[in-house]
Order: sequence, then C-alpha cells, then structure tokens
Amino acid sequence: MRLFSAAALMASASIEVTAFVSINRSTQVRHTNLPAHISTSEDSPRNLADFEEWCTQYGVQKMDGVQLYSEDGLDYQLVTTADIPAGTALLYIPVDMVLSSNRIAVELNSMSDGSVANAISKLGKMGGADSVAKTIAIVQNHAHKLITYISIVLMEYEAEENSGYLPWLDSLPRLYFCAASMTDFCYECLPPLVFNLSRAEQLKFENFVDVLKKVDIISDSVKNNQEVLKWAFNSVFTRTYCRKEGQSDGDVSIVPYADMFNHAATPEVEVYFDDDGNCMAYTLVDVPANSPLRICYSDPTNPSFLFARYGFMDETSPAGFCKIMDIPKLPDNIDVGLDESKMLFYHETGDISQEVLDVVLYAKVLSDKKYTQDATDVKRQFYEAHMSGDELTKAQIHDMYRYEVMSEILNHCDTFLDSLERLESKGYSKSFDEHPRLPVILQHNELVKQTFLKVKANLEPLMQQYENGSGGPEWYVNDVSASGGSEDEYLQYEGGYTEDYVY
Repeated sequence: MRLFSAAALMASASIEVTAFVSINRSTQVRHTNLPAHISTSEDSPRNLADFEEWCTQYGVQKMDGVQLYSEDGLDYQLVTTADIPAGTALLYIPVDMVLSSNRIAVELNSMSDGSVANAISKLGKMGGADSVAKTIAIVQNHAHKLITYISIVLMEYEAEENSGYLPWLDSLPRLYFCAASMTDFCYECLPPLVFNLSRAEQLKFENFVDVLKKVDIISDSVKNNQEVLKWAFNSVFTRTYCRKEGQSDGDVSIVPYADMFNHAATPEVEVYFDDDGNCMAYTLVDVPANSPLRICYSDPTNPSFLFARYGFMDETSPAGFCKIMDIPKLPDNIDVGLDESKMLFYHETGDISQEVLDVVLYAKVLSDKKYTQDATDVKRQFYEAHMSGDELTKAQIHDMYRYEVMSEILNHCDTFLDSLERLESKGYSKSFDEHPRLPVILQHNELVKQTFLKVKANLEPLMQQYENGSGGPEWYVNDVSASGGSEDEYLQYEGGYTEDYVY
C-alpha cells in the first residue's frame, strides 16, 4: 500500500515544479561549472553536484534522507539516511522530465527527413528477436525503439554547452563493464551461456552502429567515433524502464534520477508511472536508515544476463542456471521444465531445483535409453504423469533412475569445472590494465565455480552410497495406470515406503 501520493510528496517540499521541455533549449538553466564538451573517456569523472541542482530546478522531489552515495566516485546509488515505512512514495519525477521513447520518436522524426523512422524500422527487422534467455525477451522486444534514445543522447552530446540535457549527460558513467565494452580477449574468458548473452548484446551494438549511419541528425564525426557510440549505447541500455505499472504499451522510458537505483534480487523499491505520466518510486518494505534503495532489474535467478547487460555480478542472487545447454528446446522438453529461469543450482547450498532433475531424467537419461521399448514406455509415463500432476508416478520413475540422473549431473559439473579452470588460467594471463573487464569476468566465473563445487560436494557422497550398494532399494515395477493397483502397492518397494524423491 502506498502511503503518500505524488501530491502529498510534493506538498511536503518547498520547491516549485518547473516544466522541463524535452529537446527545447530555450528555457534551459545555465550551469557555469559544466564543461562545454562532455568527455567520454573512461577515466573522466562523473559530475553529480550539477546534476542534482539541475534535477531540483526542474521539479524532482524526494523525501528527506534520500540521497546519492558512492564509495569510489564511479558507481553511485540511492540510499536513505532515515527510516522509511513500507508503501511510502520517496521520489517524484515530473512527466516533462521523463524521456519517453514514444514522445521522443515523434520529435526526432519531425527534425529529420524520415531517417530516424527508417532506422527504427530497420533495427526492428535486424534483430531484436534473440531469445538466448527468457529474461531478456521483454527488453529485446523494445530494443529497436532505443535508437531514439541513442539518437537524442548523441544529438545532445554534439550540442555541447547548448544542450538542455548537459547536466544529466555529465552525470552518466563513462566506464562500463557490460558486454558492448569487452575486448575480444574478454570474450575468450567467458563460459558458454554468458558468452552467448554477451554476444547478443554486442550484436545489438553493431546493429545500432549500422543503422545510425543513415540517421541525418547526427554528424559523421560522431557516427565514426566508437568511444562515443559505445558510451551512448551503454548509457541507454543500462538505464531504461519498460513494462512498469502505468507505462503505455510499447513505451520505454529513461527517468533522470530514478535511473540511479541499483539492483537487488530482493528490492526495497519499485517504480511506477501515474495517470499523468509522472514517475514515482515507493518502498516495498520498511527500510531502516543507512540502507540502500534498490529495484530489481531482471530475473534474479539469471545473474549471467545481469552481468552481460549491466556489467556487474549480482551477489544477492539466490541461484543461477545450471548451464546444461545441450538439450534441444522441443515442446515436450519445455513442458517438463526446460527453462533457464527454473533449472537452477543454488549458490549458498548447492541444492538442485526439481526442474533440473525432471529434465535430466526425461531428456537425457530416458532419451539415451530410447531404443528399448521399456524405456520408451517409461518416458511416456513420466511425461503424462508430469502433465497431469501425478507425483506418485513421477516419484517411482525418479527412484528407478536416480543413480543415472545423479551421474549425468555430476559429469556435467566435472566437465564445466574443468572448462572454468582453463578460462581462469587464460584470464590471469593478461594485464587487467589492458583488459579492465577481466576482474569482473573472473568474479563471475568464480561464483559459478563455487556453486558447482557445492553441487558436486552434495552429489558425491550420494553416488558413493549407490556404488557401495547402499544407495537405495530396488523398485517393484508396477504400472498403476495399467493395473489399477492401490497407492500403497504403487509405492511399495524392498526398502519400505517413500513420500518424496529428494536427491
């Protein structure tokens, strides 16, 4: 429940709201401390003081205690120095400061000879349809629209001291660690999943560069400046909101100041847009003083996507994809649970999600036995049991093939850990000064390594029990669906009865 409306928040402040007209520089406020030209060099500092003054002058409202904080002068985040109850509106950005892709596209099209509209159309055809992971589908469906943002960022960059956006541009990071900024050697140090995700991000950047060549409102000197293009691309792709409550269908927004929220798997804050298009942020939980204020960028069980898109390791993520990538995405495999957001290894405990067990059994163990009629029948029975919610049949079949399933997962862990060792050795063979993203890549790989080691440590004792002959009872094979046997008969085997099939 939100305790304070936008009106209540604004009433608590003494600042008069002034309309900010996007692209219109006639009413801009001059900031004499700002440079005439924005440097996009990775070692350039961020100017947050003038940015905050600019936000205040154009109507941004925030609760007392909400402020920007940085430990290193590079990464800034919003924090609170005061206790904030759950459901409290803590930030307000007026609609005229919200950069809406729909609105900007109209304005840019009116300024060009149609080249912006053509670029948007072309980019939509070039590919925003990659679906390496389900979690990136939402943003990729809107990816072609983000050329409007890159165009406006580049256009305002060229306007220099005449840009009404100059304080915001000067507040943006210059140093990014995401996929579009990686060197070729960095890619050689990535495991397969994050390599694919990163390559998809890099491909989007290459597509943007290609279509920007035909946009007439940007000079050739900027179009050919890779440093500036990467900075604009990364700034846009790491700071946009889509499909938030209150946003119109298909719209993508950048919201100055609200783009300063960091990420957490369990966030303290959510963002929404009211009926007038104003952006609001409110607390989801009670937030004590001296705590971060964070939103959730994406599926918290996919830290590899967050790394590729945003360039950081999410240490708050509870789990990650198990990296089993050799199973075909057939309809029946998907029905059983083939989904990167559900086939998980848990970081802290090494636990394995049920979807991993189901998919490995169905798509690997039983498929490997497909030339025997018995296994074919069992695979059919398992599928039908899964689809009908018959957990008793699933339990029986899991117990029949428990050793084989564990063997498959353990072999996968060993193979993947071997590949991580090779990638680690490669990563440490180069200079971090030459490849500044390597430390983050190695941090990502280490998180995956430690998770796999925990999974392996859990499985090896169980495997040893089976190999020593004490790993579990033999099943009496009873097809209840065919014989009409009772549940007691169905669950009975030499070791007694079972109520679950936890590995």
